[in-house]
Amino acid sequence: MKLIFLGAPGAGKGTQAEVVSKKLAIPAVSTGNIIRAALKEQTEMGIKAKEFIEKGQLVPDDVVIGIIKERLTQDDCKNGFILDGFPRTVPQAEALDDMGIEIDKVIDIEVPDEKIAARMSGRRVCGNCGASYHLLYKKPEKDGVCNVCGGELIQRADDKPETVLDRLDVYHKQTEPLIDFYRTKGKLRVVEGQEEVADTSALTLKALED
Repeated sequence: MKLIFLGAPGAGKGTQAEVVSKKLAIPAVSTGNIIRAALKEQTEMGIKAKEFIEKGQLVPDDVVIGIIKERLTQDDCKNGFILDGFPRTVPQAEALDDMGIEIDKVIDIEVPDEKIAARMSGRRVCGNCGASYHLLYKKPEKDGVCNVCGGELIQRADDKPETVLDRLDVYHKQTEPLIDFYRTKGKLRVVEGQEEVADTSALTLKALED
C-alpha cells in the first residue's frame, strides 16, 4: 500500500505514520530523514541539497523530488511506503503523479490549531540529556528539572507559541490545498486527532480499511 500522511505541525502525523509502518511492515519515509541520509551518503541529489542548506536556503522542489525518487526506488519500498512530509505543496503532488507513482490513500490527521498550540508550547526538553516532558501531559517531578539527570528543562525555539503559529500559517497556505487535491481524486481519508495517541491510531487504522 502506498500512502501519504498529511497534518499540521504538531498534529501527530509522524507518530501515526510509524504506527502504520509497523502494522503494515512498510517504511515510513520522512522527508527530513531522507534528506539527512542523502547528505550523509553523498548521493547526487544529496550533494545538490547540501549547496542550499549550507547557504541557509530552502531545498528547492526539483532537488527534494529527486531525493524522494531515489528513496522510493530502494528495495524496502517495493511493497509500499508511507510518505510523511511530502508532498508539501500541490506542485510537489503533481510531480509525484508525473513520476507514475499511484498513491492508494491519503490520511489527513486533523487537530484544531488551538489544541496544537497548547500541545507544542507545553513541551520541554532537558538541555543536558534530551529527555522530553510536557507541562500538561508529562510533568517532571520537580518544576523545570529533569527526572533523569537533574538538568534544566528548556523550551525549544520551534515550540514557542509565536513560532508554532507561524508554522501553522505556512501549513494552511502551502500544504492545506493538498486536502482538496486528493479529495477530488477520491483518495482522502480524514482522521480526527484524539487526546490519546492510541485512540487516534485506532481511527487511523480503521480509515485504511475504508
